[in-house]
Amino acid sequence: MTQPLRSALITGSSASGGLGLAVAEGLAAAGFSIVLHGLEEAAAIAPVAAALAARHGIGAVYCQADLTDLGAVERLMKFSADAFGGPDVVVNNAVVRHFAPLEEFSMTDWQRALAVNLTAPLRIIQLALPGMRARDYGRIINLSSPYSHRAARNRVDYVTTKTAILGMTRTVALETTGTGITCNAVGPATLPTDAIYSRIDAMAAAKGLSREEAVREYMKERQPSGRFVELADVAAMIVFLCSPAARDITGTVIPMDGGWSAA
Repeated sequence: MTQPLRSALITGSSASGGLGLAVAEGLAAAGFSIVLHGLEEAAAIAPVAAALAARHGIGAVYCQADLTDLGAVERLMKFSADAFGGPDVVVNNAVVRHFAPLEEFSMTDWQRALAVNLTAPLRIIQLALPGMRARDYGRIINLSSPYSHRAARNRVDYVTTKTAILGMTRTVALETTGTGITCNAVGPATLPTDAIYSRIDAMAAAKGLSREEAVREYMKERQPSGRFVELADVAAMIVFLCSPAARDITGTVIPMDGGWSAA
């Protein structure tokens, strides 16, 4: 029997070289039509969506939405439904983080992190579930982190929200058991993104190191593997979770951290 066409919404998926776009690439290659999301103007991302569609023979569209605004979140979900009738897959990837000591942490930054990292994923899941239940198929993947399990100085918003996303994941999983819907978290460690490389390059400049030396020093405090977690590998894990073989994997977090969680 031919499988029905499926669609996937990936938040925070418009940035070149970012995890969200890599996940979109993986899901498109697996045959899912794609709803990209970000903060950029639509005209700037239209070529990215068109290229994705052409490479994989799927539909691909883009929606600009500020996830701190619940009205914008609801428009994003309507856009996804109008485009492809879904989403059948939701990947809550968008995230904000701020760096400051606890006593100096801005309440504006705190509220923004709660809105983007927790409230928006919850509302997206709420709005996606009726359609998933009607189709008896749904895959909800929340991006977690090694900081879902351990603390770090000067990043109280990120640690708190990444810890809380696991509670959300488990609750959604319990409330959808016995259906064709699953909800899981994937927890990648250090990824080779522009944001990470900017930190590494700053370290290299400050300490007079080459980029390669700075990478080794940066990793020494993190994953024992000593290497980046590849974006395509995280995408492949998410594609697997969307497959029939993963129908009984729900309510769990899958660490992809090169041994960080074991250290």
